[in-house]
Amino acid sequence: MTALSQAPDAPPDTESTPTLAALVREHQSGVWRLLRCLGADAAEADDLTQETFLALARSGFRHESPPQTAAYLRTTARNQLLMLRRRQKRQVSTVAIDAAQAVWAERVEQSGWQAFADALRACTEKLEGRARQAIDLAYQDGLGRDQIADQLGMKADGVKTLLRRTRTVLRECIERSV
Repeated sequence: MTALSQAPDAPPDTESTPTLAALVREHQSGVWRLLRCLGADAAEADDLTQETFLALARSGFRHESPPQTAAYLRTTARNQLLMLRRRQKRQVSTVAIDAAQAVWAERVEQSGWQAFADALRACTEKLEGRARQAIDLAYQDGLGRDQIADQLGMKADGVKTLLRRTRTVLRECIERSV
């Protein structure tokens, strides 16, 4: 069979193939959360998330399904973090990263992030008094401990302890719910 007698390849189905912007919208928060789970600080996670999607754009990756794309992005994000740590000459335990990534994949596949978000919302609504105020001021208003202490009439160390205990209560509530 010659090239002329072969049927031409079918053109890509552009209607079902999401754009890079659509993939970013769909997967950006998950990639960022994974990087935080693997040990990146917030600024590193921001940069590495961007690098992950740049790598996706440069790679010629073909989207076949959302789970396949998510797996590709998880692997790319993990590799981006490992490359960053090597550049920083920081020792990285790949065993710990592999374990964290396995837990991450298991949790996301079991219940997805929406279940965690719903549980967090429900658990936060159960909080009362200073605990609720402190969480709202810290995470909705973005205030620091000193500012929260001023508003609640507490010391900064007291706010630190209150937030730590409240986060523990929320984590336990979420774990029971999910």
